[in-house]
Order: sequence, then structure tokens, then C-alpha cells
Amino acid sequence: MTATSAAGAASRGRDRLRRLAPWVIGIVLLVVGFAIDPWAYHHVVLRKVYDFDWGRALRTMGYWPLWAAVSLALWLHDRVGSTPSRPPGRRAWQLIASVSIAGIVAELLKLLVRRERPSLHDGANVFRAWSDRPLSSSGLGFPSSHAVEAFAAATVLGQLFPESRALWWALAVACGLTRIMSGAHFTSDVVAGSLIGALIATILARSERHATA
Repeated sequence: MTATSAAGAASRGRDRLRRLAPWVIGIVLLVVGFAIDPWAYHHVVLRKVYDFDWGRALRTMGYWPLWAAVSLALWLHDRVGSTPSRPPGRRAWQLIASVSIAGIVAELLKLLVRRERPSLHDGANVFRAWSDRPLSSSGLGFPSSHAVEAFAAATVLGQLFPESRALWWALAVACGLTRIMSGAHFTSDVVAGSLIGALIATILARSERHATA
């Protein structure tokens, strides 16, 4: 192996590790989340967080109509100066598709996992029987739909606007924290939601790049 090929292989290895590191960290955080779920429910607390304007604002990071409006704004903006390589709907479609598909996946997973929200049982892990409202996700918490959509949106916007990536991720994390503090979700609900949202957005972005390559 020549020095050039060895350097190239080493560079590819570093790139692979850099791509995998966030997912490894996320899985570790998910395991930790399951371990601290009861403790966090009783100690990471601000039950009236949504009585504050900032709390409600952070919650909207996981609100589908917000991202529908942002997608429309992107489409309206991109109509000006569009090119064949960058049609006006591409960025808007990437955002709304990622958030929408992530939200649908979250609801389906709730119906499969069937873990109820911690506020219903004072922080205890309780799973709903299949015979009890089998097609209703009301009262089910795993994963957090707000976290799923917030992190899907943050992933897309971080890719589209790399200079502001840290801001979008910080807002998504803050959204997830409000879901824990309010008692609406376990920590593991939120961490799982963040991983699912980011994964779906990443898969869709790669599919888009392959389709246009």
C-alpha cells in the first residue's frame, strides 16, 4: 500500500468514525435515559413550564404546523433564482417530508411499544394492554412525538444551513427538556425521539443526494 493510499484509507476511517460517533453517543444516552427515568421524572421538574412564553415557544419546535409554515417560506424564497440543479421545492420538500414521516413513525411506534406517559402513573413504567384502545396513541409516550419532529427539523435545517446548525440543535434539545420537565415524557421517550427524528431526516437526505447525483 502506498503512502497516498494509506493516508486516504486513514482519512476515510476518520470520516466513518465521525459519522458514527453521534449515533453511538445517542445509544449510550438512551440506555442512561432508561436507567434514570423514574429519578428524572421526580427531580427534573418544572410542571408549569408551559405557563411561560419561552416554554411554549420551545414546545413549538415539535409542532408540525410550524414546520409546514417554514417549508412554505422556503418554497416561496427558493422560487427566486431557482436552477435545474436546485428546483424551488427541494429544500421545502426535504423539511416537510422529514418532519411528517418522522411524526407518523412516532405515532406507529407508540402503538407498538404502548408505554404510557409517566404523569399517568406518578413516574412508574406502565404498558397498556393490547386490548385497551389498540389503535389510539392518546396517553402513550414512547417515543416523544415533539422530540421526533424537533430533531428531524433540526437535522434538516442543520444540513441546509450549516452555519446555524448549533442553534437548531440547541432548540431541539431545549424542546425535549421541556417535555421532561413538564412530566409529559420520560427521559428515554425524549432521547429515543431525538434519535428517530435525526435518523429519518438523515436517511431522507441521503436518498435525496443519491437521487440527484
